[in-house]
Amino acid sequence: MSMILAAEAGSTTARNLTITLFLIFVAITLAITVWASRQTKTATDFYAGGRSFSGFQNGMAIGGDYMSAASFLGIAGIIALSGYDGFLYSIGFLVAWLVALLLVAELLRNSGRYTMADVLAFRMRQRPVRTAAAVSTITVSIFYLLAQMVGAGALVALLLGIKPGTTFLGMDADTAKVATIILVGALMIIYVTVGGMKGTTYVQIVKAFLLMGGAIVMTLLVLAHYKFNLSTLLGDAAAASGKGENFLRPGQKYGVEIAGDPLKTFYNKMDLLSLGIALVLGTAGLPHILIRFYTVPTAKAARKSVLWAIGIIGVFYLLTLALGFGAAAMVGSKAITEQDKAGNTAAPQLAEALGLKFLGGDLGGAALLAIIAAVAFATILAVVAGLTLASSSSLAHDFYANVIKDGQASERQEVNVARISALVIGAVSIVLSIFAQSLNVAFLVALAFAVAASGNLPAILYSLFWKRFNTSGAVWAIYGGLVAAVALVFFSPVVSGAPTAMFPEHDWHWFPLSNPGIISIPIGFLCGWIGTLLSKEQDAEKYAELEVRALTGAGAH
Repeated sequence: MSMILAAEAGSTTARNLTITLFLIFVAITLAITVWASRQTKTATDFYAGGRSFSGFQNGMAIGGDYMSAASFLGIAGIIALSGYDGFLYSIGFLVAWLVALLLVAELLRNSGRYTMADVLAFRMRQRPVRTAAAVSTITVSIFYLLAQMVGAGALVALLLGIKPGTTFLGMDADTAKVATIILVGALMIIYVTVGGMKGTTYVQIVKAFLLMGGAIVMTLLVLAHYKFNLSTLLGDAAAASGKGENFLRPGQKYGVEIAGDPLKTFYNKMDLLSLGIALVLGTAGLPHILIRFYTVPTAKAARKSVLWAIGIIGVFYLLTLALGFGAAAMVGSKAITEQDKAGNTAAPQLAEALGLKFLGGDLGGAALLAIIAAVAFATILAVVAGLTLASSSSLAHDFYANVIKDGQASERQEVNVARISALVIGAVSIVLSIFAQSLNVAFLVALAFAVAASGNLPAILYSLFWKRFNTSGAVWAIYGGLVAAVALVFFSPVVSGAPTAMFPEHDWHWFPLSNPGIISIPIGFLCGWIGTLLSKEQDAEKYAELEVRALTGAGAH
């Protein structure tokens, strides 16, 4: 009886502590947002933070933007449940930065003002290109937003100690998850509409420090528990997984060989290849990452910010190894899947186990769980703010100002439309997230990467490096890649026909792969090439001007 009372006291303390820490973080970030709103006087302030951030500050903010719920919750969960295969996400997300650094960062900073479409429309007809870019930006952002909101929902039942048959403020676990998704959506709308890019950037910098600090502390505690002996940690993880030594080998989740079914085996291997291609190429097409290059004053600062980001993100992804295998060893796959089938709560559950071990008693577990959960919430809030800003900026600057108003909109009108757009995009994301709660958040982000690499990347690379490229090619590349990626996802086992699908009771899938990248990315590049050749439009002078600007920064804003 005393043990039950102690456990209940621990869970109540965890609940109270988590809510308190979360409210403190929200209060601090809202204060930053209000302060930033007083500094936001022009469109440049709202979209690009007045281009006032240093390379280090922007590198921290990019890290804060990139180390999302998918990184912290999703990757740790996939490693904890699938072992070696889960680490593929860490490798893919990190290697992707080399593509962004070498091909995109500096050239984009020199060529545009606020959005990706500024670069695409520089030597082409404004209306069709900006419309296509706005549609693509919003689609990618909503896919990415789903992952963050689902992560928030998964966290909350664990934090509030809601188990089957129990309630909190009259809400069961499912109702609490939906309420959390709505709360996170409301907060992100406030951050963007009030603070703009300045507020969002400072929130991301604060969050990057918190997340790195939390991950380092947890990693050190996991290693200390195993006396810094990695082989013992991996051995315990393999033993607790129920899969033995196979847990440490490829083939638990991807590229699985099915005896007597060569076609299914082939599809599994193609799925692995598709995931890798999407992860590596996706970053250079992500709208919320691309707009970060406009917040620095020079191309040199853009390069420096990417180098800082690679350093911060690289260290973090190494830490996910310890977090994932630590969760597998100390929590166990059974306990993880009981709490969340997709494994999204593995990292917070590991924090609770470490607290019990090192800080003593249920209160120690409750305290560390509360701190790490508050950090995870901070992560989600910062990333959703960046995503909402990217999509609302594109709607206002590209579609409203340059398509509807034909470049005649005032700065005040543009910023007001951006704020209304943030509200609409936030509402759409909230509704869709409620249906996507059964999916792993790292997996959801991989879909966003595939869509970005299929629609945005071909148009950006062709625009920067192909002299013959024209308006028709840009529109074909964006719509072709985007429609291919979204259609293949819709007809894949992700949406229907599988126990973990968004609609598990229905089955309309015919595409066998979970990630469409291997098909949709080549389609995007092919559509761009065909669209270009079908049109006679060509402007060699404009391309020469873009080339000089992209390489030297001459004439850049």
